[in-house]
Amino acid sequence: MALVACCCLAVIGIVALMRPAGAAAGVLNAALGPRAPAPSQLPVAGIDAGACISYPAAGAPTGKTIFIDAGHGGLDPGVVGSSGGKQVLEKDVTLAVATRLGALLRADGYAVVMARTQDSSVTRLAASDSITGALTDSAEHRDLVTRAACANAGNASVLVSIHFDGFSDTTVGGTETFYDAARPFAATSKRLAADLQAALVAGLGTSDRGVWTDDQLAAPALTSSGDSYGHLIELGPASAGWVDDPSQMPGALVEPLFITNPTEAQIASDPAGQERIAQAMEAALIKFFNGA
Repeated sequence: MALVACCCLAVIGIVALMRPAGAAAGVLNAALGPRAPAPSQLPVAGIDAGACISYPAAGAPTGKTIFIDAGHGGLDPGVVGSSGGKQVLEKDVTLAVATRLGALLRADGYAVVMARTQDSSVTRLAASDSITGALTDSAEHRDLVTRAACANAGNASVLVSIHFDGFSDTTVGGTETFYDAARPFAATSKRLAADLQAALVAGLGTSDRGVWTDDQLAAPALTSSGDSYGHLIELGPASAGWVDDPSQMPGALVEPLFITNPTEAQIASDPAGQERIAQAMEAALIKFFNGA
């Protein structure tokens, strides 16, 4: 059984632990030169600025679109770790890896949709959506549903959500990946998850914690509705009143490292480490699409 991973918590609708605008978009285009095609914001209701941004392929087009979700953001920091006396926030490292991954994929001919390109929620928040600086349960839920809506609006071929793990024992580390087994495309999602897991373990030299179905994630839900749903909102099936419009493509959620482990937090917070994660994920996605 997988450990309770704090980084996954907000994705399933569970309690989470407590870059300037346009920074990610700038990196995505700067990496590809001045002639990079212009990005555009998808027409999704209620999204924040810098959310649901679609980037055309920069290399010879493959005809595939990848939705990249940088977990957490804004008032939701995700897991909080430390390295070298400095705080490491999950929301920051997920965005850094997502940005690098997007640039790599675009250069290789894949279109990319980024759930967020700045330190914010994906859904546009109102004053009533936070209490003492933290998101309300309903705002967390709406944000996750909106991420699935962005993937659908972008007609994504696959959905990849990037998170980082956390646990009370700081010696615990490793890599694990989740997919949903209740969807019609579950077998394809499982293959995607397996490819991502294998590439990350090989690329990072981490302990292989395995590929899990999202209903095996042992964690307390924010609400009774979330508890009875029992799936990751971005990956799971429809549920009236909770997930009315689920994601419509194979998907997986990766947890490359535990940022509560100081050694792994150092890798996650280092640009070179972030590049290693992104390169491993890109290799996995290329393998997946090639059917290798």
